[in-house]
Amino acid sequence: MECNKEEAKRAMYIAERKLSENDYIGAKKFINKAQNLYPALDGLKQVLMMINVYISASNKEGGESDWYGILGVDPLADDETVKKHYKTLALLLHPDKNRFNGAEGAFKLVLDAWSLLSDKAKRIALIKRENQNKKRANHLLRVISLQTLLLLLRRNRWT
Repeated sequence: MECNKEEAKRAMYIAERKLSENDYIGAKKFINKAQNLYPALDGLKQVLMMINVYISASNKEGGESDWYGILGVDPLADDETVKKHYKTLALLLHPDKNRFNGAEGAFKLVLDAWSLLSDKAKRIALIKRENQNKKRANHLLRVISLQTLLLLLRRNRWT
């Protein structure tokens, strides 16, 4: 078991390095490896949550981070669920409690997500922006699909 602990520490070290290089997918791969090798490793949960926050923040749609993903909630989550997830993440990621590099940035993202999703007016504005972006994307897909269909028809003329 001690062998697994050392391998897990090594994987977590690599995950931290990948995180500092903004390679969030690589960091996630190594932190998952560490978790599989030795789930009780000190600091594992904190690093995992940081990586998840950064991945969600980098998943931009319409130029905006995935604010729901940052807090780990569904877009249809009620206010109490949003608050509960915020408190959990704030405790795990607060720079005074989390010694890992990147904790301060992750904590700031969690604060920004909480600020946005806890305010009814801001949350409604976010929903409206998301709906507008979806409408634009759907329109673009229809235009591209129509153009592709016309191109294929021109290439494959039936005679």
